[in-house]
Amino acid sequence: MKTKPSIWKKGRYLMRYRGTKCLNCGHNLDISDRFCPQCSQANSTKKLGIKDFLEEFFASFIAYDSKLWTTLSALLLRPGRITQDYIAGKRTSYTNPFRFLLSLGIVYFLMFNITRDFNQLERLGTDNGADFVNMNLDLQDDLKPPVRLNKLDSIELSKKVGDAVAARDSLILQKPQANFKSIKDSAIGTRFIRKERFFNTFIRKDPGVNFNRLTDSIGIPNTFENRMAFQMARGLSKIGQQPGTFASAVISRLPFAIFFFLPVFALFLWLTYIRKKYTYADHLIFSFHNTSLFFILLIISYLIDLVFKTDSNWIFLTIFSIYLFQAMRKFYDQGIFITIVKYLFLNTIFFILAGMGIVVLLTGSLFTY
Repeated sequence: MKTKPSIWKKGRYLMRYRGTKCLNCGHNLDISDRFCPQCSQANSTKKLGIKDFLEEFFASFIAYDSKLWTTLSALLLRPGRITQDYIAGKRTSYTNPFRFLLSLGIVYFLMFNITRDFNQLERLGTDNGADFVNMNLDLQDDLKPPVRLNKLDSIELSKKVGDAVAARDSLILQKPQANFKSIKDSAIGTRFIRKERFFNTFIRKDPGVNFNRLTDSIGIPNTFENRMAFQMARGLSKIGQQPGTFASAVISRLPFAIFFFLPVFALFLWLTYIRKKYTYADHLIFSFHNTSLFFILLIISYLIDLVFKTDSNWIFLTIFSIYLFQAMRKFYDQGIFITIVKYLFLNTIFFILAGMGIVVLLTGSLFTY
């Protein structure tokens, strides 16, 4: 196992360039020392030239690359063992699990964002839905009569809905104070939705409207609930106009959301295996390693699907399910039956937490969009 960073055994690292004092921290060295035992800087007194600079750059890259491949091979071939090595102190040969998972998450969602055309969703973001349906209807004259009739029915329904919304908006704009007072006695859930619709009317009339100026002008309280309803109305209005941009923004936040989700899941791991002599941090590292493997499989699957125009997700999800079971058995060192029970329980908890996490992410994105 490596205890020092790798360096090239030539150029400025030859024996004749060794010094007796570290140029970084001043620690006394012996000529035989390749590194300073105090700060780990390489022992070299040679001035740094362009050639040396380039060699150091590629040497550093190769050292990271070597550590990267060691981590990848351990993850793929030794489920559960890499976590045992890491918590036992064998860490120099592996990449940091936190940074490794974050890098994989960013790579996957960035790749997903770049290759998916979310601009197609922008076609749905139109304020004049009836005209959009009419345009599509004109382009589909070859449809059978029953299908065209269904299209006409949907247009008529859309027109009726539009007329009802216009009538409601007219009442709100004419008497905003009276309309808002009628909302106050509603139940909290209904009240919040009605307030969102109330503010949505003013936002559609003036997309740049400011909450403080609006409340002052129509004489309604500037409360936290009202502000949240206004933010929700603004978010929904923007999503309606630019759904593709919203989808892209949510996906870009997913890697960071994972790091709020996994610590909660690690708590359930700790409770499930509370009799084991593992700390909470050990369970968290186990979660990081297995989620990293999950993203590696997702990246491979996505690239295969992109190149060969197929659907290989189920294959890699099956592989990960088997891998996770083996990782739990080897890391926690328990029998097949008890591992199956805990495997099913923890996967149920995982999906519940994942669902809650998605709801929180979407809600947060809605209020901040």
